[in-house]
Amino acid sequence: MNEKAFGWTEIIRLGLVQASLGAIVVLMTSTLNRIMVVELTLPALLPGALVALHYLVQVSRPRMGHGSDLGSRRTPWIMGGMVILAAGALAASFSTTLIANSPTLGIIVATAGFIMIGLGVGAAGTSLLVLLAMRVDGQKRAAAATAVWVMMIVGFAVTAGAAGKLLDPYSPTRLLAVTLTVCATALAVTLIALFRLENDPGDIIPEPVAASDAVPFRTALADVWKEDAARQFTIFIFISMLAYSAQDLILEPFAGTVFGYTPGESTSLSGVQHTGVLIGMLIVAFVGSKFTKGRAGSLKLWCVGGCIASAITLTGLAIAGFVGEPWPLKANVFLMGAANGAFSIAAIGQMMRLATEGRASREGVRMGLWGAAQAIAFGFGGLLGTAASDLTHWLIPSTGIAYGSVFAAEAVLFIASALLALRITMIEPAQEDTEEGIGQPSYS
Repeated sequence: MNEKAFGWTEIIRLGLVQASLGAIVVLMTSTLNRIMVVELTLPALLPGALVALHYLVQVSRPRMGHGSDLGSRRTPWIMGGMVILAAGALAASFSTTLIANSPTLGIIVATAGFIMIGLGVGAAGTSLLVLLAMRVDGQKRAAAATAVWVMMIVGFAVTAGAAGKLLDPYSPTRLLAVTLTVCATALAVTLIALFRLENDPGDIIPEPVAASDAVPFRTALADVWKEDAARQFTIFIFISMLAYSAQDLILEPFAGTVFGYTPGESTSLSGVQHTGVLIGMLIVAFVGSKFTKGRAGSLKLWCVGGCIASAITLTGLAIAGFVGEPWPLKANVFLMGAANGAFSIAAIGQMMRLATEGRASREGVRMGLWGAAQAIAFGFGGLLGTAASDLTHWLIPSTGIAYGSVFAAEAVLFIASALLALRITMIEPAQEDTEEGIGQPSYS
């Protein structure tokens, strides 16, 4: 196969697709969540269960990755996933017009919508990452992953801000109109960004796998699970992302009850954390692209170091629970965000490299397996964090110490993640990737 390596133009085009995906998802998981609880006065459990459902559905990612492995191109899977995602978002928004008069029917439609959202994110997200992994040369992977994820965060921010203004005064019809606008814009951007992305005149497009030669999905998945690196990385992704997401729903309540933060102040604290995440990502991207040969550019080292730093900052939050207000909470949260950003973007860079190692034509299955592990971890992370918080508050009279115990447990998970990351065996390619073409590694 002779495929030209993606330059920055192609990487930015894929970033636009990721931003479009993020725009639809944030509208559903954030804005719709608030509308169901506040405007529709529904139990908070309902939107929480719907968001968890969209993560659970993403266990189908390996199967979708296998389907893209059998085809000749990844872009049809990305476009198809975006169409399903948009259709699910419209169904979920439409359900708000039904719930007032027919709650049962409205909940059924919302459930179907979030199932489609999960399927769409799985199909589009998995194939997009595989395309990045296969067509971006090694020295650009950390920077490329950062660029794509930063664009997704921009998609979150722009959509949340614009949709918030357009939704006032709220009505179900207005929500449906805003959702339709966001989905139509996202699909148009995706279609333009993907146009001839895999049909460069310098490319030789591989033929799809013949039906007679196609390997069953279970066989392909078993082959991938037998690979030490793929199996170890799957466990690492699950544990690290569990630790990463477990503090999401308890950080703001902790700041409010222990440090006396107002709702506005605790919300701004979340902004401080996300600023740290962005800076951590940019540091890894810069250092990784400048020092490709030494330890400073090692994605594995950044992955391990980021997990250890995350554990240290979570230990700081545990101490904050003991000492209270004198502790520099904002600085602690900023550093935690930076550590989280460093480890997560290094993990994505490693994911892109490992996806192309091992048995050929299994890239989609590997990426799907890791995406499923991440989705399951995110689905359970918030639940685990809040459940642990409730349990410790029941067992421990002191609110600060109860929260601190949960943060300390999350720190232990990050230490375990660092140890798992150290064990991941990397197969060294026989030749370096080049700008002109992606070198095919040989394996022993």
